[in-house]
Amino acid sequence: MIELQNIYKSFGDRVVLDNISIMFDRGKTNLIIGQSGSGKTVLLKSIVGLLTVDSGSILYGDSDFTQMTFEEKKNVRKEIGMLFQGGALFDSSTVEENVRFPLDMFTNKTVEEKRERVNFCLKRVRLENVNRLFPAEISGGMKKRVAIARAIALNPKYLFCDEPNSGLDPMTSIVIDSLIKEITEEYDMTTIVKTHYMKSVMEIGDKLVFIYQGKKTWEGTKDDIFNADNRFLNDFVFASPLSKKIKSLVNS
Repeated sequence: MIELQNIYKSFGDRVVLDNISIMFDRGKTNLIIGQSGSGKTVLLKSIVGLLTVDSGSILYGDSDFTQMTFEEKKNVRKEIGMLFQGGALFDSSTVEENVRFPLDMFTNKTVEEKRERVNFCLKRVRLENVNRLFPAEISGGMKKRVAIARAIALNPKYLFCDEPNSGLDPMTSIVIDSLIKEITEEYDMTTIVKTHYMKSVMEIGDKLVFIYQGKKTWEGTKDDIFNADNRFLNDFVFASPLSKKIKSLVNS
């Protein structure tokens, strides 16, 4: 569980996060949605500690991340898996070396133990016999799956996904969404996904949080979204043809 309590963040005179309080549920895919420039990226970076908030609390379980020492934060980060927008694989490293990276950084496992964990994670994302390949030798969808394998290498309690379907075709996006959903439930993780991809919202959004101009203006489930009384949310959600079609079917 991750809980935000009255989070504020400004850059100069510009308030980017304005009194945001959210409870992100364990074992669920929690989606942060909103227009470009709404504050989603700053919110995600603040939760993982890449940015320092001006005030408020960020609770991992019962512990306030904002009040921790450097060493205490380091221990929490060992329990965090991160799926970056572009995958962020190391081009000069093989698939195996990429997945092994957090194990090298944070564990004292033997070489054989690391290899076993790497193979397990690659198998979990349905990638086998690609250990010796380099990122340039695999497809975009495979790169994302390698990035997911790396994100779960340490068996994290928390998983953060930054636009996981960016640059992917619709069919590959479905595969990535399914993996995120399956892994979240299998490992009982608290998963937070920042996305603007409405098919992800409809497919895997257990809990949705809508950010508008730095404020949380709505939260609910993917089923609630069609009857939400929020003009800004409706303008955002039903801008896509898919969402309009689904809404018309729901209301027919």
